[in-house]
Parts: sequence; C-alpha cells; structure tokens
Amino acid sequence: MSDNAEATRHTVLVVDDHPLFRKGVRQWLGMAPGIEVVGEAGNRAEALELTRQFEPDLILLDLNLKGESGLDILTALKEEDPSRRVVMLTVSDSPDDLIGAIRAGADGYLLKDMEPEDLLARVREALSGTTVIGEALAARLATALRQEAQDSARTSTRDLRDLTERERAVLRCIAEGQSNKLIARTLSITEGTVKVHVKHLLKKLAFRSRVEAAVWAAENRLKQ
Repeated sequence: MSDNAEATRHTVLVVDDHPLFRKGVRQWLGMAPGIEVVGEAGNRAEALELTRQFEPDLILLDLNLKGESGLDILTALKEEDPSRRVVMLTVSDSPDDLIGAIRAGADGYLLKDMEPEDLLARVREALSGTTVIGEALAARLATALRQEAQDSARTSTRDLRDLTERERAVLRCIAEGQSNKLIARTLSITEGTVKVHVKHLLKKLAFRSRVEAAVWAAENRLKQ
C-alpha cells in the first residue's frame, strides 16, 4: 500500500508574496492524499532556487508579487525547462492578464476566490496534465488564441516534419484535449515518456505552452 501511495505522490510549490495565503494553500493541499507541498517562495529568487532543488510536478504562481511580476518569474521558469507545469493563482480576472499569462507559457489560470474544494480539484487536474482555466474566461481565451494561431499560420515556419512520428502523435492527443495520463494510455507509453515528448515538441515548434500547441494543431487540422 505504501508503494502505491508513493507511486501516486505529486509535489507542488507555492509562489506568493503573502505568507498567510501560502501557508493556507500549503495546509489545505497537504491534507489531500497523494499531494505534497515541497516548499513556499515569496519572490523570484526563492521560486527559481526551490524549483531547481525539488523540480515539483506543479508550481502555483501569483501574478503580482511585491515589486516583481509573476509573468517574469513564469518566463524564467519556462526558459529553463518548457515542460515545467505552472498554473497562475491570482485575484485578477482580467482577460488581458489571462491571455498574457497563457502566451507567456502558463499551463492554467485560477482565481484566489474559488472554493477550497474547487482549488483542490483543479490542482489534481493540472497534475494530470490538463490545462485548467476558469469557465468564465475560457471562451475569451479561446477566441484570442485562435486568432493568434490563424495569424501565425500565415507567417510561421513551424513544420510538423521537424517532429518524430511519436511526437506528432502526442501533439495530436494534446489537440484533442487529452491529459498526460490519458495520452499515456492512448499511446501505450508511460506518463514520464509523455512528459519528455511534450517538452521536445514544444521546443522544436517554439511553443511556450501546450495551450498554444493545441490551438495551433487544431487550426492546422492535426486533430483527428
């Protein structure tokens, strides 16, 4: 039983400049089976240091920290490793902030005023490889990214021939909205292998997040 618990264990890092909020999130998530909050960070330097130390499965990142931009921290995290999963956890429901975060590579965007039970459910979804975005903002995000993808398709030099056959299969699954776990089942490979393929295809096609990759793939009729 302990082996099974260890196999399903996921690690989370909380980055926010409010200590009480960090501790509240840590305590709540820490009570959930299979989730361990491995650290808290209040600024960019701490976020980068703890991420390199623990390489958590998920990073919850505030959009605005004292004197620092969450987007800058996001960019730094993704530049080091595009496969890192980072979900913004913020008070801002501005569509511009949402779109800016996704374009910068965020794997999700959640609001701090959500119910604790909903936060836990979304964290679990994010840990499975699903992109998590509040329903109220999802439609506006899809419209903006679709337009960007159409504009990009006219000028982009992205070429599917740069991908291996397996990477194209993974991208096709991403376009269908599949999580890493479901992709692994679909392709009969391990979830760890899926993560490696996602990392490689994002880098080869110069995408900052799987959201951008999914929209581009759908616009280019890769989806089956």
